Amino acid sequence: MPAVFAFADNAIGNPQTTIFSAFGSFSMLVLADFQGPPRGRLKAYLTLAGIGVALISLGTVCSRSAAAGTSVMALVGFTILFSGLINRYFAAGGLAALLSFILSVNVPASASAIPARLEGWGLACTVGIAAAMLLWPPRPRLELRPAAARAFGAIADLLQSELDGAASLVDRIAQSDEAVASLRQRFVATPYRPTGPTSSAEALAFLVDELDWLRSIVVRRARAGDDVCPGENRETVAAAISVLRAGAARLNGGDERPDLERLVRARESGIEALLRNVRDLPANRDETVLAAALEPSFRGHQLSYAAWEVGANAMLATGAAAPEAEGGMRWRASGPIAAARLLAQQARARSVWFQNSVRGAVGLTIAVYVAQRASLQHAFWVVLGTLSVLRSNALGTGATILQAVAGTAVGIVVGGGLIVLIGSNHGLLWAALPVAVLLAAYAPRAISFAAGQAGFTVVLLVLFNIIQPTGWKVGLVRVEDVAIGFGISLAVGLLFWPRGARAALRDSVADAYAASADYMAASATSSDVGVVRTTSRAAARRLDDTYRQFLAERGHELLDMSSVGTLVNGSTRVRLAAHSLVTMAAETGAWDRSEGLDHQASALRTWYLELAEAIRRAEPAPPAQRGDVGGEEETLRHLDEAVADGDRDRIRAALGAALASEHMAGLRESEARLARALDGLTAERTRVVGTAAVVSPG
Repeated sequence: MPAVFAFADNAIGNPQTTIFSAFGSFSMLVLADFQGPPRGRLKAYLTLAGIGVALISLGTVCSRSAAAGTSVMALVGFTILFSGLINRYFAAGGLAALLSFILSVNVPASASAIPARLEGWGLACTVGIAAAMLLWPPRPRLELRPAAARAFGAIADLLQSELDGAASLVDRIAQSDEAVASLRQRFVATPYRPTGPTSSAEALAFLVDELDWLRSIVVRRARAGDDVCPGENRETVAAAISVLRAGAARLNGGDERPDLERLVRARESGIEALLRNVRDLPANRDETVLAAALEPSFRGHQLSYAAWEVGANAMLATGAAAPEAEGGMRWRASGPIAAARLLAQQARARSVWFQNSVRGAVGLTIAVYVAQRASLQHAFWVVLGTLSVLRSNALGTGATILQAVAGTAVGIVVGGGLIVLIGSNHGLLWAALPVAVLLAAYAPRAISFAAGQAGFTVVLLVLFNIIQPTGWKVGLVRVEDVAIGFGISLAVGLLFWPRGARAALRDSVADAYAASADYMAASATSSDVGVVRTTSRAAARRLDDTYRQFLAERGHELLDMSSVGTLVNGSTRVRLAAHSLVTMAAETGAWDRSEGLDHQASALRTWYLELAEAIRRAEPAPPAQRGDVGGEEETLRHLDEAVADGDRDRIRAALGAALASEHMAGLRESEARLARALDGLTAERTRVVGTAAVVSPG
């Protein structure tokens, strides 16, 4: 940055070029932190450079009209902030893109200044991109892939121990639980979610949920009883282990391909074996004996679906071609179509990303209007001050304002003292600039937000005293302008969704449960699931965004985060169960549409909808359903009757219904755990209601 600034100031000599080269360098090298493979990083930097050209031109044209400047700021601010949904590169480059427009619209100039400004921006981008790509280029930081590979390996080890007949699996179960939990924690802690409209990014996010689903199937042991298909079930477990081992190797950088066809063959063989062997069970058996005999096969069937999903997504996450799945479940829309659908799904008042985008756009618009109407010196600092401290709720904004004011004050003291000591010695000012830039870039992440504000203030004092010596007084100008921006941030935070993500999380969890329950019921009782599946996925994405924002805010430390995580993850379990039912229906053909299956799906849907409403209203959970809700025993009875009849097609239809019933029974087993989590949070809320730390369950 100092090298670019020196060249623009001394060789080119145009003030417009100089200031845009300085701040353009800071944008490229500090504000835009693109991670990932070199090709993706280069594409992101070049895209940012191109967007900057358009924004600088547009901002300059609007810079002499308060009406035009504020109107366009509203549009540009919302568009850039909301587009961060598309993928992590859009999110990571948003602040740098905003700075290019903020600087252009708040430094008045005629359209004739556009070439000089673009010259400075082009110089900054050329040198900045070269430095970012060539000077200590970061290795791809794909922390989620190694964590996912570890979870793959831990689950494979658990299955292998089971296959080997280990006397105790307690240690292996604990290791798999820890590996899957660690993966989820790392995923949630990622500032910019590794998701987007591309298959690889979306698949990596899906793995987080699917591995937890797979783990729940693996740790569930069959009840004591005779296994009617021992050989086929062992082959299913062995095929799942093979897929998990290959998936782990692939996520760690290898080129192995999971043998998904082996899993499909094992599942088909298991079904055929069941159709043959179920006829050999003793006569006059009751449903309990039949259930115990079939449970190992039912578990193996569920295991094959879950292992296929994680294996397929491991391939997609590493850039391999998408494998074909039954029923077209692995269809992916093209990039532009998927991006448009994603943005449309999130454009609603309950979406935290939408709330933050509106809040940010309103704050920036007001800041531009105030700065231009008041004719403040260095008016762009008003807007930058607004942007830098605006958070998702009023409490967070207020806390950040205090940190920013303290940091700016320290920066004035330190920088002012430095300027007083150096005086008008340009050589010493140039020598101090690289050190100041280093500290300003390093401090925000390594020390604190306040330290970053202090470092940036020192940079400004040195920078402006090189351009036009004014001593330490430029620091006071920054305090005046930035303080106005801070006040605007606080006012906007109080007016627009002041409670932040904590209030929205309850609604997001409730919406996710309701949408997933509808998806599950439709999957069990009909073949038309397109609309409810899309709705469920959209609700899941909004929940993930809200949960991530919630964890970034202050105040959640007062909650039992284990219970919060249980409720958040529970909605995913319902959605994935519905997904497997759709795939199963495509494979096994028409089910025996008995009243028992419909009744079971209806009872489950009703309970989860009641849970969603209890979460939304912060009320105790509905009682968990006890025993059979009237569906499992009836589907087994229909299977028994079909076996007695001897008709193969009837047996297959009844067996499909029994498999679907078993899938749904797993959701019923989760009810008590979810009810305890909600009741614990509801009781906690009751204890603290009326204080500043009101707890929102879920």
